[in-house]
Amino acid sequence: MNERMSERFVDLIQRKRDGGRLAPHEIRDMIGRYTGGQIPDYQMSAMLMAICFQGMDDEELTALTMAMRDSGDMVDLSPLPGVKVDKHSTGGVGDKTTLIVAPIVAACGVPVAKMSGRGLGFTGGTIDKLESIPGFRTDLTREEFFCAVEKNGLCVTGQSGELAPADKMLYALRDVTATVSSIPLIAASIMSKKLAAGSDKILLEVTTGSGALIQDPEGSRELARRMCAIGRGAGKETVAMITSMDEPLGYAIGNNLEVIEAIEVLRGGGPEDVKEVCLALAGMMIALGQDGAAPTGNSYEYDAKGYNPSEYNSFEKDLFLKGKERAREALESGAAFEKFKAMAAAQGGDVSYIEDTEKFEKATVSGELTAEKSGYLSRFDTAGIGVTASLLGAGRETKDSAIDFSAGIRLKKKQGERVEQGEAIAVLYTSGQLKLAQALEHMRGCVEISGQKPAPIQLIQDIIR
Repeated sequence: MNERMSERFVDLIQRKRDGGRLAPHEIRDMIGRYTGGQIPDYQMSAMLMAICFQGMDDEELTALTMAMRDSGDMVDLSPLPGVKVDKHSTGGVGDKTTLIVAPIVAACGVPVAKMSGRGLGFTGGTIDKLESIPGFRTDLTREEFFCAVEKNGLCVTGQSGELAPADKMLYALRDVTATVSSIPLIAASIMSKKLAAGSDKILLEVTTGSGALIQDPEGSRELARRMCAIGRGAGKETVAMITSMDEPLGYAIGNNLEVIEAIEVLRGGGPEDVKEVCLALAGMMIALGQDGAAPTGNSYEYDAKGYNPSEYNSFEKDLFLKGKERAREALESGAAFEKFKAMAAAQGGDVSYIEDTEKFEKATVSGELTAEKSGYLSRFDTAGIGVTASLLGAGRETKDSAIDFSAGIRLKKKQGERVEQGEAIAVLYTSGQLKLAQALEHMRGCVEISGQKPAPIQLIQDIIR
């Protein structure tokens, strides 16, 4: 490596380490040289640690994100009609919202041209869940992707090409240098891929609580604020919704179990918590998909009925609430369910499984987690329950790991409900008795029962732009 360039980068590391800032052109040069092999991993690791300790201001963070975005392919969705709205969730346990929100939004006339990824960890990602429908294809060509969106207003496909390769390189370093939890680096990682995906506007679902990427509410709000600032700096209208992950979303955790629960919701049934979160997300995407603006300002108080009095523009509030009402109508009328079936058919999926979910593959081994005493379910260790699902075979440890589509957990009780000693709290599904025994032992430590009923969970905690 050129010694002069090495010394120059040392100066940048030192400046950031000491609390200084990097100029946008220096950040662009840094990413270009790193992806080009001119900066070694040990020096970039030092820079990541300096950023982790000192942070980045909005200008620095936008420059880093744009440089990461520009390191690979860019998707051009402009040939597709309408305002394209992308949605991203920071994830959690039982997070099946895309499976429900995308067809709702498409049924309301807002095109959804979405690229999703596979999952590492608790369960598969959206792509893995969709592939649990026999025949469902997610490796579409550009022409097939565009044709599906033009025909049905909806397509969810795997990431094609090389989107933001700098992010993959940096994440590999973060994973082994204890810098994964840095909020600026998380924000740049997520937004570099979202900006490369080509949508006109972006809705971010930032989860918070025991099963979230960032567990404390203020940290989640900070991540949301930073990502919205990046979107603003990139000229993309971006809104973030903070949602609770203090317990799994819905009752189903696992790939085809979550698809089945999503279908239940799309058919007008399903768990109320899933419906509440999905209608809020869909309502905001529909509002963004109109030519009007989404709600503006810094943040808003929110409850299940909508906004509480706060400083918002009433016209923009009405856009969101009207969007929610349209979403509810699409759900109750069956239009969203028909969109889901149309998407599956267009991508090769066997629609008979959607019409009769009893056809889905079933686990060969199952067992109940029962209550050791009577009382109220006072707390879930949601991340621990996610680990339990992975132990059952629902997740993957490496990119090459095989997923058991039928493995997972179906909760019988939710937080705040009363249970009697010996009553089933959950049913665990897997392929072998040893896996079941290990998972049951692990999950027993993820559930707390007390004599006092806990306060209800607030599912939608904030909306930030």
